[in-house]
Amino acid sequence: MTTLAARTTAPAPAAPVTPVLRTRTRSHKKAWNVGATVFIWLSSLFVVALWVWGGGVTAVLGFNGETLTTLGRLTGLVASNLLLYQVLLMARIPFFERGFGRDEITRMHRFVGFWSFWLIMAHIVLLVLGYAATAAINPFVQLWQFVWDYPGMLLATVATLCIIMVVVTSIRRARRRIRYESWHLLHLYAYLGVGLALPHQLWTGADFLSSPAATFYWWALWAAAAASVIVFRFGMPLLSSLRHDIRVASVTADGARGVTVQMTGRRLDRLNAQAGQFFVWRFLDGPGWTRGHPFSLASAPTAAGLSISARYAGDGTRRLASMRPGTKVMIEGPYGHMTGEVRGGTKLLMIGAGAGVAPLVSLLEEQQYAPGDATLIARDSVADDALRVDAIADLVARRGLRHVPLVGSRSTRNSPWISVSHNEWRGAHLIQYLAPDLGEYDVYVCGPIPWMKHVTRDLKRAGVEPERIHSEAFTV
Repeated sequence: MTTLAARTTAPAPAAPVTPVLRTRTRSHKKAWNVGATVFIWLSSLFVVALWVWGGGVTAVLGFNGETLTTLGRLTGLVASNLLLYQVLLMARIPFFERGFGRDEITRMHRFVGFWSFWLIMAHIVLLVLGYAATAAINPFVQLWQFVWDYPGMLLATVATLCIIMVVVTSIRRARRRIRYESWHLLHLYAYLGVGLALPHQLWTGADFLSSPAATFYWWALWAAAAASVIVFRFGMPLLSSLRHDIRVASVTADGARGVTVQMTGRRLDRLNAQAGQFFVWRFLDGPGWTRGHPFSLASAPTAAGLSISARYAGDGTRRLASMRPGTKVMIEGPYGHMTGEVRGGTKLLMIGAGAGVAPLVSLLEEQQYAPGDATLIARDSVADDALRVDAIADLVARRGLRHVPLVGSRSTRNSPWISVSHNEWRGAHLIQYLAPDLGEYDVYVCGPIPWMKHVTRDLKRAGVEPERIHSEAFTV
């Protein structure tokens, strides 16, 4: 069996770390989660109640054209509600961020997005068939009349086409073929689709104006969605960026295909950022600055400086290498719950791949642990591509970090998250070998989503409790 050597040196003596219970923090987070979940379910039930009050159940029992029509009304109501939640979930509202976390919101956004799309399709088909059956005309004739004769339906047609375009380009296979910058621009058309759908709902949707309660609900939800985008996506980031006056201080190469950007600003401690979190960054260095990119903090944040490290993966990351000191920076955040607050044990096992090592290094710089009680497994296909090498070496020398680099192509046997050089190892056995007293560890995982799934699977097989596994995903 291959021998694994962890890079360590004798660090300066350090006092043992006393276990810190974070019951209050976890209870607080759970309360936010319960509140956000209850809010979504209650509002969804209210929408169904509107349909029931409007005679929906009675109409369904008729088993005629009206049955199809009322089911079309129901799918339209639910689809509208989900579309607005799409906006609210991605508006980065603190209520949802604290309740669910960024990775859970991202999964919900994708899940809700596809469900709202299929419900919109069902809404159109059911209404066309229902009206056509009632009027005894061809469904295609009915569809033509809907588009041209009903108020707001031309705008609704354009809205539907926008949403179809967003959904098609969000399918994973299609998205892999599109540059991130192009996909991000196309994705913004979802806002246009949601906005263009409003007129036909107000002009032809009886359920939207059937009662004062319904009218209030829909106008309140629309206003909340619009205000959330304006306040949380534009207003607050702009004010925060102006207040802290963040600028690029230096840009240095980090590995063969990466870069580290150091930034300075005023009173950055008031951002309340923590190691392990991320911001959405916009560098005002020319065309393309409007596209935000999520990068994790690569070192523990201080009152005077922030830093990020990125692997070249597209035009947005390659632009970082050419930025000049003094470039202004706009930020959104901080976001994310992969922080020290979720720790429950005294030891740390960090498992990162590629650029995912950067937030783990920031946590290792910030958190307390005794020499030998923190282990970093860093996965890279090529040794020269490794990020934060100097920072890791410093942690090894000063704080007794155990560093286990796994370099090479992926394993072809049981655990594709490890390198082919360790094919004879099973992932769970490797984890148990490096951290035999797993009950004392918190495990932080960061890297590509499919890779993290393999790591998490082996962590559970090794006996790590789910609440001790901490990870975060940034993609939609």
